[in-house]
Amino acid sequence: MNDNEEKLIERLRSIERLFDGATTPGERTAAASAMERVRQRLAEMKDTDPATEYKFTLGDGWSRRLFVALLRRYGLKPYRYSGQRRTTVMARVPRRFVDETLWPEFEKLSATLRAFLDDITERVIRESVFADDSEPEEVAAGSRALPP
Repeated sequence: MNDNEEKLIERLRSIERLFDGATTPGERTAAASAMERVRQRLAEMKDTDPATEYKFTLGDGWSRRLFVALLRRYGLKPYRYSGQRRTTVMARVPRRFVDETLWPEFEKLSATLRAFLDDITERVIRESVFADDSEPEEVAAGSRALPP
């Protein structure tokens, strides 16, 4: 594992610690029990806020994988119906849990992962394909003259 991957993993873990309530090294021990508390809270929510079937449409494979992993981490079972696209994830989840925990955590983790993947992609293209990775030149609409 290279330094960039280790940094990404640490950033993702720090985001998880924020959601689990652990922001210092001393609180990391408590973070393990925090996950259990989240699961217990989810179970309690199921009593007062019954699980609703949600359809999540995720734009790319990376987001889908991350979201499925989060669902499984919380003991939820992701699925999709026959004929649904691979970017669709179904889950039965209490609305409050989606609004307060699952979706906000997914958005932060996804933004971190996306930034990391964008950086790697730009670097690989710049170093192995062509150094100029600037945007294409813009020409006037309807112009038949091609740029030189």
